[in-house]
Amino acid sequence: MTIEGNKDDAERCIEIAQKALSSGDLEKAERFLLKAERLYPTARAKELLTKVKSSSPTGSAPKRTPPNSPNADDLRRRKPPAHQPQQREYTPEQLDAVRRVNTKCKDYYEILGVTKDATDSDIKKAYKKLALQLHPDKNHAPGAAEAFKAIGNAAAILTDPEKRKQYDVRGEEPAPQHHHHQYYARGFESDLTAEELFNMFFGATAFQGGGPTVYTRRRAREPEPRDSHAGLLQLLPVLVLVLLSMMSGFFISEPVYSLQPTPKYPVPRETISLKVPYYVKENFHTDYQGSLRRLEMAIEEEYIASLRMACQRERNYRDSMAWKARNFGDQKQHAEAQKLRMPSCEKLHNFHM
Repeated sequence: MTIEGNKDDAERCIEIAQKALSSGDLEKAERFLLKAERLYPTARAKELLTKVKSSSPTGSAPKRTPPNSPNADDLRRRKPPAHQPQQREYTPEQLDAVRRVNTKCKDYYEILGVTKDATDSDIKKAYKKLALQLHPDKNHAPGAAEAFKAIGNAAAILTDPEKRKQYDVRGEEPAPQHHHHQYYARGFESDLTAEELFNMFFGATAFQGGGPTVYTRRRAREPEPRDSHAGLLQLLPVLVLVLLSMMSGFFISEPVYSLQPTPKYPVPRETISLKVPYYVKENFHTDYQGSLRRLEMAIEEEYIASLRMACQRERNYRDSMAWKARNFGDQKQHAEAQKLRMPSCEKLHNFHM
């Protein structure tokens, strides 16, 4: 087809362009006028094309997509991941307080901001102020939990006269060069968790943020007290007896004896060595075929182990009551705590254990 044969098609394109121009669609008008120029150049098409370009704000047809519209990649970058945890806000003052305790303090006195001549009242007052500032439910700065635990240890050690004295004696030891900021503890750790100490001063409902739950989990990961090995040694006889009873369960359906009288074990007896009371069945003399000496040794070991555990609980309770009374300045309650009877410990003493 010759260029003359395109004349009719060019005319139709010009007509479409004129209608688009009348309706304000400059982009469509320009597109069809350019097509008409390619098919059959005419002065009319050039004139209309000039008019369209002059009518456009930028001298050309507007683009369909605004220049500032974000594309798909931008939207993906702007949208935060669904699993990203929300960052909790904290103030610069809160962060400075945490860093001071965790990295700048050399001993428990400096942690609480008191002198070595500070009284119990001064130490408690300093602890209360810092505890409200560093509690993880109120302070969300990184390291707040560690700082909160550090001030708790400091208050617990420095309000205990004996531990404070021992701490002061070790206070002149040089700190390791690479761990200077962690040396303030010098091996002194409180038996109470930071949250337990906080609750003693402020009550368990001081904050409604779930702090006790956090510190219960932390407590589960902390090392056991130094006397844990002694406790395990005390429990060893009981564990042996439990193991032996499990192994003998295939042959004996019921225990041979009981440390307490029951309808099944009504007959009282005593061990030959320590005179420990125990109870057996009515047919014990005829049915039991084992070694009576070994049986009574096991009975005495179980009895002594149970007394030791009961004595330890009694001591812990007495010490806890005395500690609370001392820290709250209640002399009467402190005297009553010191007078608490410990019957299990008394029995152990009678056995010279």
